[in-house]
Amino acid sequence: MPSNINTMASMVSGSSYPFTYYDRQLLESAKTRFVHAEFGQKRPIPRNNGTHVSFRRWNLFDPNDAIAGLTEGETPTGQSLSQTSVETTVKQYGAYVEVSDLLDLTAYDSVINDSAELLGEQIGTVVEWVTRDAMCATTNIQYAGGAASRLELTSSGKLTVEEIRKAVRTLKKNKARPFCDDGRQPHFICICSPDATYDLQNDDNWKNVSTYSNSEAIYSGEIGRLYGVVFVESTEAKVYEQSVHNLVKTTTSSSATFVLKNTPTAAEAEYLSKGGNKIKIGSDEYTLASSGSFNPANNTVKLTTSASLTANTVVYSEDAGAIDSTTKEGLPVHATLVFGKDAYGVVDVDGKGAVQLIVKPHGSSGTADPLDQRATVGAKVTAYSAVLLNDLWLIKIEHTVS
Repeated sequence: MPSNINTMASMVSGSSYPFTYYDRQLLESAKTRFVHAEFGQKRPIPRNNGTHVSFRRWNLFDPNDAIAGLTEGETPTGQSLSQTSVETTVKQYGAYVEVSDLLDLTAYDSVINDSAELLGEQIGTVVEWVTRDAMCATTNIQYAGGAASRLELTSSGKLTVEEIRKAVRTLKKNKARPFCDDGRQPHFICICSPDATYDLQNDDNWKNVSTYSNSEAIYSGEIGRLYGVVFVESTEAKVYEQSVHNLVKTTTSSSATFVLKNTPTAAEAEYLSKGGNKIKIGSDEYTLASSGSFNPANNTVKLTTSASLTANTVVYSEDAGAIDSTTKEGLPVHATLVFGKDAYGVVDVDGKGAVQLIVKPHGSSGTADPLDQRATVGAKVTAYSAVLLNDLWLIKIEHTVS
């Protein structure tokens, strides 16, 4: 991810906008979130080359094909080179705010400054989420405490030193490449939430970053290391929350639809709007209808089959940790990522993936703003994407926290 910010603005002659200051303010806000995006293989691509990007790697030869040795005077059968291709598509992200002329007359400078900071935080977080979610799409999952699935994770399934050692063992067996930049000893990277590191830092072998040698290079956000793993903390580390926890509003009899008692959260509405998703009502499991599964106008849910339901029965999803037998609430599950170099890649077009500040002064819209009443401050990522490159070189440890 490029660290520069390109200013795109239609400037009016004699304008007093201090763009340099605002650019720096935007960058500082955005960079506080660039943790997941920091460690990917960087792949800028030239402009005018389409939106699809292909990463390629050579496939290793099988040692079993050569273990038998050579026969004297006999040429063996040749091997063929092959590659694995991983493709992704870049997208744009952005947001803006309007600043009225009245606000301009009262406190314009602070408004621009604060808007830049807020937008930088917002778009920087979006870049983090895009990268984080691409990394969390790995199928290489380690459930803490020996659990077989996310749903089996209980309060005892916390992140421990043993889980880190197990992840390192897996990465080594998968021949993951360690990081060894800036003269540091070879190491893997772990991105985790503050809650996760809290459960690790009581270990006697934990080495806090404050105890490092003064000459030792450190990453932005680095907090310590353990067993050849460098830990970098992110407030945007993935947490799997229970999507749906609501109640049936009124009793139904042999009906494929029912109404939710409580106004759905955004997460509930999103989950219930996806036909085919599973929900539990009481102890029974149902499937959401393929079309029209949720009507936000009246909070109605549509199932694939008819059901007779009792008012105030709990409606819930099983997409987080273990379900409480009484409340039917699922435990939040945290995702800690341990990975080697080149496990994933980040892409931007012609170096334009950085967050850009875009300021449109009052009067710049012509006849669309005939009274010069509106100015806008925006932030945009022109083209960006993240993708897993070597799935076996990244371990996602799913666990609960204290």
